[in-house]
Amino acid sequence: MSVPIQLRVNGKSYEGQVEPRLLLAHYLRDTLGLTGTHIGCETSICGSCTVLLDGKAVKSCTLLAVQASGSDLTTIEGLAATASPNGGLHPVQEGFWEKHGLQCGFCTPGMILAAVELLGKAPDPSEREIRHALSGNLCRCTGYQNIVEAVQYAAKKMKVRKSNNHSAKR
Repeated sequence: MSVPIQLRVNGKSYEGQVEPRLLLAHYLRDTLGLTGTHIGCETSICGSCTVLLDGKAVKSCTLLAVQASGSDLTTIEGLAATASPNGGLHPVQEGFWEKHGLQCGFCTPGMILAAVELLGKAPDPSEREIRHALSGNLCRCTGYQNIVEAVQYAAKKMKVRKSNNHSAKR
């Protein structure tokens, strides 16, 4: 038995039939080929499978694809396109690059997407707020300090960008 789903992923619409028990992480990776959504634990502990579902960071390894039907998803592959129509990196991606917020890179997509959600709600977060927002994502390589600095970098960059856009509209 299969059920119909309809999703918008990284700005593109998808329709299809899936088994009711298919996890969203597997749909993204195996059906759509979006392998930036990593599967680390399949219990929602590590956060490497984090995606944005209607702008909210969710762990796709414990969410059924049918539960996401009708939603708008952003994966790491689509993040830069949503941030910059000219093809540049999203400020959080740039922050991870500039502040060395990654080592092996396995947790990075989930960390970045969790940080994007945070900055959407709190444009100028404290270090404590950043650490709390990322507490559902585990990194086994870093000491988290560079990840926090990457998010702080992105917050500043986004603030400047917003200020410049606001000034240009006057």
